[in-house]
Amino acid sequence: MSKFDFNQLWTGRVDQGESPELSMRLHQWIKPLSDADSTGLAVLGFCSDEGVRRNQGRVGAALAPNQIRQVLANLPWSSQYPVYEAGNLVSTYQDLESAQLQLASQVTQLLSQGHFPLVLGGGHEVAYGSWRGLADYLAIDNPIPQIGIINFDAHFDLRTPIKGANSGTPFYQIAQTCQEQGWPFRYCCLGVSEMANTQALFQRAKALNVSYRLDKQMSLLDLPEIKEQLQQFMAQCEHLYLTIDLDVLPASVAPGVSAPAARGVNLEVLEPLIELIRTSQKLRLADLAEYNPNYDQDSQTARVAARLFYSITGGSHE
Repeated sequence: MSKFDFNQLWTGRVDQGESPELSMRLHQWIKPLSDADSTGLAVLGFCSDEGVRRNQGRVGAALAPNQIRQVLANLPWSSQYPVYEAGNLVSTYQDLESAQLQLASQVTQLLSQGHFPLVLGGGHEVAYGSWRGLADYLAIDNPIPQIGIINFDAHFDLRTPIKGANSGTPFYQIAQTCQEQGWPFRYCCLGVSEMANTQALFQRAKALNVSYRLDKQMSLLDLPEIKEQLQQFMAQCEHLYLTIDLDVLPASVAPGVSAPAARGVNLEVLEPLIELIRTSQKLRLADLAEYNPNYDQDSQTARVAARLFYSITGGSHE
C-alpha cells in the first residue's frame, strides 16, 4: 500500500456564508478508512501503467488516482452516505500480476467490511484485480458466484496474455479463471470500436457469448434499445461489476487517456445507462480506468472521470 498525504490530496473550497448542510463538498465528508465507524463508499487507488506499457500504449496512467482525487475533492456532496479513503496500491515495474492479486485481496477485504469499493485506475489491467476481489468475496458463501461484468470501452480487452497480463487482457484472464473454476462468464461490453479490435477479437467475443454494442450504435436515438439490451443482461446476473475505460469517450471529451477514441460514446448516452445500473440494486463494485494525466488538458479528462464517479455513486442526490 502506497502512503500519501491525505490532507494534501483531499483539500478544496469551503463555501462561506451558505447553509452548511447544503454546501458540503466531498473533501469535507471523506475520512481515512482507519477512522471508519460505519459502512460506506471506499475509494481505492490502483497506480499502474505496467499493463499499458506491455500493451505498447502511452504510459502515465499510474499517476491517475491522485489526479482524479484532486478534482473529486470539490464535488458537491450532501449525501449522508459515509465516504472513506482506502489509499493506493502501486504496481511496480514488471510485477503486474502480483499487484492484481494484491488489489483483489484489498477489494475482498473492503467488501467483507460492508463497503462499496470504487477503484481509481490505472490502466485497464485494474479490471482483473477488481473482479477477482469481488469473485473471491462472493465465493466465501457461494461456490458459483453469479457476476455480470459491464464494461464501457472501445476495446473488448480479450487478448491472450502471451507475455503476461496487460491492459488488453483482463477479460480474457477473467474468462479463463471462470473456466478453471466452473463459474459462468457473463460479460457486456458497450462502445466497441471496429477500428480498435481485430476480427480475431470479435470472433472470441462471439465464442464467449459476450453481449456487446458498437460505438456507432450508441447515439441518443439508440438509447431505448441499449437500455433494453442492458436490462436483459442484468436480469441474468445476481451481482454486477461496472468498469469504465475512459477511452470509450470521444477524444474531444476525454483527451487524457492511454488510447484516444476517434469516435467514442458521449456522456449524454453513458450517464442514463450508469443510472440504470446503479439503481438496479445489484451493483457491488466499480472502477475507472485509463486516465492519463500526461496527455490531459486543463484537467478536462479528470473532470470527466469525476463526473462519472458522481454518476456511479449518486453523489448528492441520494
